[in-house]
Amino acid sequence: MASKPKQLLAELKHPGPHEVLRGNLALVGLPGVVYTPRAGLGLPAVAFGHGWLQPPDRYRQLLHHLASWGIVAAAPATQRGPLPSHRLLAADLLTTLDVITTVRLGPDGISVDPAKLGLTGHSAGGGSAVLAAAQDAQAENPRIRAVATITAAQTLPPASEAARAITVAGLHLAAEEDLVAPAVGHAQAIADNWGGDDVQLRTLGKASHLGVTEGRHWSQLIMHGKPHRGTQQLTRALFTAFLLTHLTGTDKYRPLLEADVKRATIEREDEPAH
Repeated sequence: MASKPKQLLAELKHPGPHEVLRGNLALVGLPGVVYTPRAGLGLPAVAFGHGWLQPPDRYRQLLHHLASWGIVAAAPATQRGPLPSHRLLAADLLTTLDVITTVRLGPDGISVDPAKLGLTGHSAGGGSAVLAAAQDAQAENPRIRAVATITAAQTLPPASEAARAITVAGLHLAAEEDLVAPAVGHAQAIADNWGGDDVQLRTLGKASHLGVTEGRHWSQLIMHGKPHRGTQQLTRALFTAFLLTHLTGTDKYRPLLEADVKRATIEREDEPAH
């Protein structure tokens, strides 16, 4: 019997069954962090782009959560200054995927399946994930299978224009109280221009631009918003459902992706023809 969306949401708000290991990408030449299940071969994996001025540790629980559900999650710690290059951060996200698919992860030889890769990100890191996905889409052998963002922000060049080249599945979470990158002109513009026919835009109620971040950071003095537990939980659950569905092929969590849930209403949805 298929589970109801509310049950799936409750399930995915909790950590998954895997014990999680944390690693340092700097050991292989790229500053950043990687979270993996303790064991597993042919795992799905994502690279995560941080927001403006944010260190990857502000997403520690999100990355840990994905790994607990069997998804290798890595976040480069580059382009963290006040004038970052979105194009270079996009390149670093793709390099991060190169690294985790070719380097041995963990003591037991964890491996990533190069056919199960996704891109994720927050704020300008979300926009950079879109730039990276567009670049990958134009490669001879595209690798990216899914893109998920939270309060995505426009980039240089514009993520909304880059989105036209992307045909893989996309999930974009906007924040109801976002004064930094309001959905109009940012997440909504990206979703409206999505090149594929499988894209969804949701609005997270009572959420601000920094709602998904964790802990304290000086950037909160100059940017509106603060960490919000409800936003963090919804993001973890929806990202996990989306990535497991599109990277592993399971249909178990599809009912959650197809339903409105409390504080995460669907604003726009294009579905692929079956």
